Amino acid sequence: MDIRRTFLWVVFSMSIILLWDNWMRHNGKPSMFFPSATQQAQPAAGAGDAARSDVPQATPTTLPAATAAGTPATAAAPGAAAAVKTERIAITTDLLKAEVDTLGGNLVRLELLQHKESAESDKNVVLFEESRNYLAQSGLIGGPFPNHKSPFVALPGARSLDGGNQLQLVLESEQNGVKLVKTYTFSRNSYVIGLEQKVVNASGAPITPTAYLQLTRDNSKLPGESKFYSTFTGPAIYTEAEKFQKIDFEDIEKGKAPKAVSANEGWVSMVQHYFVSAFLPEEKAAREIYTDKVAANLYAVGTKLPMGTVAPGATAEVDAQLYAGPQESARLEKFAPGFDLVKDYGWLTVIAKPIFWLMDQIHKVIGNWGWTIIALTVLIKLVFFPLTAASYRSMAKMKTVTPKMTAIRERHKGDPQKMNQAMMELYKTEKINPLGGCLPILVQMPVFIALYWVLLASVEMRNAPWIGWIHDLASPDPWYILPVIMAASMFVQTKLNPTPPDPMQAKMMMWMPIIFSVMFFFFPAGLVLYWVVNNVLSIAQQWLINKKMKA
Repeated sequence: MDIRRTFLWVVFSMSIILLWDNWMRHNGKPSMFFPSATQQAQPAAGAGDAARSDVPQATPTTLPAATAAGTPATAAAPGAAAAVKTERIAITTDLLKAEVDTLGGNLVRLELLQHKESAESDKNVVLFEESRNYLAQSGLIGGPFPNHKSPFVALPGARSLDGGNQLQLVLESEQNGVKLVKTYTFSRNSYVIGLEQKVVNASGAPITPTAYLQLTRDNSKLPGESKFYSTFTGPAIYTEAEKFQKIDFEDIEKGKAPKAVSANEGWVSMVQHYFVSAFLPEEKAAREIYTDKVAANLYAVGTKLPMGTVAPGATAEVDAQLYAGPQESARLEKFAPGFDLVKDYGWLTVIAKPIFWLMDQIHKVIGNWGWTIIALTVLIKLVFFPLTAASYRSMAKMKTVTPKMTAIRERHKGDPQKMNQAMMELYKTEKINPLGGCLPILVQMPVFIALYWVLLASVEMRNAPWIGWIHDLASPDPWYILPVIMAASMFVQTKLNPTPPDPMQAKMMMWMPIIFSVMFFFFPAGLVLYWVVNNVLSIAQQWLINKKMKA
């Protein structure tokens, strides 16, 4: 059996399938391999959505496996909000520009001052925004208490960090003698916002409030997202028992997502490409984590925190932290256990994380991510040098015996079994490993795929320039220069390799550079840069070995 032919047919077939799949996604058709969690879901028939409230439902003290039915906390009636005077409180730090609405005391807009929408744009990335219903909400349930639809009053105070390191925004709301005081704390050089919810019971009777923290968002994809690769957008939760879980909007729509998870630790988040928001309550506090569809094309992930019984005249409080910013590895690891997993490296995380760590160390010395990728490629090439050298020696031997292989094919063209036996005997006599040329590719593929996910998921390389025309290593080459160079390098490698005696196999080898270069037109420039440098180094190594073998 000709193993090389089988291997090439598999590679060729997979290339065609992947190219077709990318073309389908480019034209808005569903993918065969990456069903997007952000495709627009059709609202369910019926009038149920119109009557639903995005205020979480109260849960009995003994938490069931799913969120129990209950009476929603008192919310503003339709049209009632128009009679309430509200204002937007703008808070500015060195990294953030936030807006808090006094109607509900919610964080309704968050602009990231250090991140542009693209390398060519002067507009900053906006994480929370009302146009997508992407909001951070909080309040109380379990009675007629203030919630995220109640009017709040903002107390006087600083609205910009200026020369300070921290500022606080305090908001108050009272209903039936129960006062809720929300205190947002913003800090310098931090995407973490503190949120304290303090309950003051002046009602004259004991109360048992439950605080909640939730993130809401529609399921739309971000503008400018490529259709040639799929990235996760949606809720993600973490507990010590269940570990990290991504939840598709489609699963929430169909009722397949977990409705309630009881824990004493953990966080909830809303993930999108390069950025994330997450609520982290204080440690060792009992909580119920939930997901829900709260309206047509609107979903929530949140956590409920029972505050126990609050006697008349007493107070109770819960503290939490809100992370809202880029998926920078160093910041994610400091925020919470398992939070770095929101940076999605796919199924090769075990390889991708060390690769990014190594790249980060190199970048600290070099200071440019493009040159960092080149340095990493050289290091990987040195690690695989013995393996690739043996492979190239095997291919050089194959090249020398190609006439003998052709003669065997001609002699036994009508008897495949005898032909394969003769081929294997030739390999044995000449001490050639028929898989020798394929092995380096197979070994390097996991590294290649892991690097692909590193470049795709790392916000550190978003809008990172290299030289000249490459202004963003995380986006495709705008002039397609690198893919063309890669195709040329693959063509040179094909010429250095032994020509397959089978005409069909030889044609496949000739078409391979074109197929791969077309696929690489849509890959991040950083990934193509890695492959170009790898090919150039491989050509130099193979040419030297061929020259030595010929001598």
